[in-house]
Amino acid sequence: MRLRHIDRIRAIAVLCMVEVHTAAIVPPSGITVGHPAAFVAAAFGGMAAPMFVTISGWSMYSSASRRSSEGHSVRQWTDWIIPRFALLCMCQIMVNLLLNVERGGRFEWHTPGVLTLLAISAAICPALARTSMRARSALMLLFCASPLILGHNAGPEMGWFERVDAGNFEEWFARLLWNGTYPVLPWLFYILLGTVLHDLRGHSRVRERGVVLGILATSITLALSVIEGVDWALTSGDAILTFFPANMPFLIVSGTMVALALRILEGEEESGGEPLLGDRLSLLEPAGRLSLTIYVSHFAVLGSVALLMDGEPRLALVPAFLVTIFHTLMWIPLASLHERKFPGFSLEALLRKYQSSR
Repeated sequence: MRLRHIDRIRAIAVLCMVEVHTAAIVPPSGITVGHPAAFVAAAFGGMAAPMFVTISGWSMYSSASRRSSEGHSVRQWTDWIIPRFALLCMCQIMVNLLLNVERGGRFEWHTPGVLTLLAISAAICPALARTSMRARSALMLLFCASPLILGHNAGPEMGWFERVDAGNFEEWFARLLWNGTYPVLPWLFYILLGTVLHDLRGHSRVRERGVVLGILATSITLALSVIEGVDWALTSGDAILTFFPANMPFLIVSGTMVALALRILEGEEESGGEPLLGDRLSLLEPAGRLSLTIYVSHFAVLGSVALLMDGEPRLALVPAFLVTIFHTLMWIPLASLHERKFPGFSLEALLRKYQSSR
């Protein structure tokens, strides 16, 4: 049985991804890093990917755990892993081609990205399903600390186009594992967080205590920002929290916010009641059930926009804001329409069809 709050948070996550990508392709003119509009866009971006990856980890682990309890054979596990791994890798290449740097976009065709990370996660989820929560929690903490271990190897001085390019296989492997856009180190932290949150579904008090500790840690990062006179959060550069590369304070703060959002949206659903606001947020659920399709499809729109705007002057703040909001929100009614009219035509349906045929 699908949990409604999981579909809702998955929808919010993918829509936030749409927002931050649109803001990057249609940036308003005259907006600097310190502008409030830039901070708001960065805040959504900072939450989008951690939420998207954590909820993906929650869902894959849930599916793998169910199959593990059913005693799946090696052949059955192979039939579960290979289609997911292949589909996610093909979707990543598709995204890279849709928003390619040669047409005003942001990726090389071979760039490892968030879908590559999810493909690797799908491959290891059967092993995670057989691992105790204590061991996964220890691994999660290890991945959280991995930026301290990586140090300069994470490439804090690298620009965007260095992170998405690779001149040879060794560089591509480094982008995949530790200095790309969504490298395994440390981004597997969010997958492991998703597995732990899944296993603590019936223990809301434990999760709430964890969120309180996370909020205390967040307060400490804010205090350090004020005391040291440095920015609290930047996409990259000299700040307490950085996204590229994802540092340890960023992992803690964003992980806390994801756990908090999940607990709020859950409402009383895990105990047999209704999720937050009952049916009033049900309009989000179709988008949550189509999150992968929306993620890939929105790059087709952005690729066309990037090609049209290549070399053109930037939009003013208000038009750029309206374009971003429209492109973000339009996927909600489109997902609802799709579910009514074309339910069998999606990447999710393709995967289900393959699984049912095995």
